[in-house]
Amino acid sequence: MSVINIKNNIEKILDDNKAKNITSIDLKNKSYIADYMIIASGTSSRHLQALSEILVTQLKKLGIDNCRIEGKDSSDWKLVDANDVIVHIFHPEKRDFYDLEKMWSEEIPKEKAMI
Repeated sequence: MSVINIKNNIEKILDDNKAKNITSIDLKNKSYIADYMIIASGTSSRHLQALSEILVTQLKKLGIDNCRIEGKDSSDWKLVDANDVIVHIFHPEKRDFYDLEKMWSEEIPKEKAMI
């Protein structure tokens, strides 16, 4: 499955499960850690946990087995590492605080891309 298909599937899974403000950022010329970052908000700590677990389960069904969840003990942030796509799921206040969209929105020359 191509990275763009993985990204699209993740966005659909998040949307189908009532994630809010789903945003995708193309990281190809900004970082070597992944091709895309997806940022979404949940409505409660239980919603964040459910979204992260559903996402990993659904990706496994699509043949993407080695996904993992970071932040299992956090009540306001989860990260799902889907290899070439990184998914941050935040409580809205923490999302505003970290403002990853702003951090990753500026263009960075490829030779200065972060590892």
